[in-house]
Amino acid sequence: MAGNAETGTAPRDARVAPISLDEVSTHSQAVLKAVQSVIVGKEEPLKLVLAGILAGGHILLEDLPGLGKTLTARCFAQSLGLDFRRLQFTPDLLPADVTGSFLYNQKTGEFVYRKGPVHTNLLLADEINRTPPKTQSALLEAMQERQVSVEGETYGLERPFTVLATSNPIEFEGTYQLPEAQLDRFLLRVSFGYPDENEEWEVLQRRIGRGREETDLDPVIDAATLVKMQQALEHVTVEDSVGRYMVAIVAASRRHSQLQAGASPRGSLALMLASRALAVLDGRDFVTPDDVKGVASAALTHRITLRPELWMRRIDPATIVDDICRAVEAPQTAQAPSYSHLQQQ
Repeated sequence: MAGNAETGTAPRDARVAPISLDEVSTHSQAVLKAVQSVIVGKEEPLKLVLAGILAGGHILLEDLPGLGKTLTARCFAQSLGLDFRRLQFTPDLLPADVTGSFLYNQKTGEFVYRKGPVHTNLLLADEINRTPPKTQSALLEAMQERQVSVEGETYGLERPFTVLATSNPIEFEGTYQLPEAQLDRFLLRVSFGYPDENEEWEVLQRRIGRGREETDLDPVIDAATLVKMQQALEHVTVEDSVGRYMVAIVAASRRHSQLQAGASPRGSLALMLASRALAVLDGRDFVTPDDVKGVASAALTHRITLRPELWMRRIDPATIVDDICRAVEAPQTAQAPSYSHLQQQ
């Protein structure tokens, strides 16, 4: 379609000054501290969410309502200094409501592209399983290619671009199960779980102390700095033995007797990308087997398929992934647990 649409996106090959891994670690810890000032008692899930963002991936937050999924997305957007959009997925949502569409400008006599919510840095796809597959698929190109196609025209998305999608794992009435192809586009799947009584009381205390419902966080970094941090992760070392350990875990999932289908090679890539981010969050410039184990459940549970006869037994895929990690022998890494090589050349 002809028109004078403008994308307004940053050039894909824009050059940015490098940033050292120790700076990445320092910024990341500051972001986590800011988010944890609002989200109570969820240190490990929050680290996984930030690891997914640093790795440049998308995260599926799958948990019961009221456990802080939407608040987590908003807090990360604020502390990372990102443009934020929330899109509530409903059964009547159309693909154009996600990607944007062309509108006729009567003054100019031309069709003009009006951007959809996907043109942002951090998109909260709330209750993504409540909209039909045709609309769900509108996100696929954006998530994988960082672009959208509308009426034959292609528009690049700004960087950084991350989708945080939420889903209720037990309510299925009026929902559309995400196909495996779309689940595979999420780098990690993270759950928070219920807080304990002390944590829940702290939530109430903080609400009383604020005197209002809204929470606002000052930016710790900005979007340009996050892009530099994501690029810096390419300098995190992955020893051959650790890389083969990742591959062995994924290969073992394909042979497991309780699984109908194991993880694809994208599972190995997810382990590598997320474990590099987790290593920097823990103050290292190299990946250890413990980093791999730390992200294995979040990276693989949505990429494996239980045998149908096991569904009624409520087997938890995370339990199977943990069993696989214990069964596969972890290598002894040659790297010492130090921070001596974090300064890039």
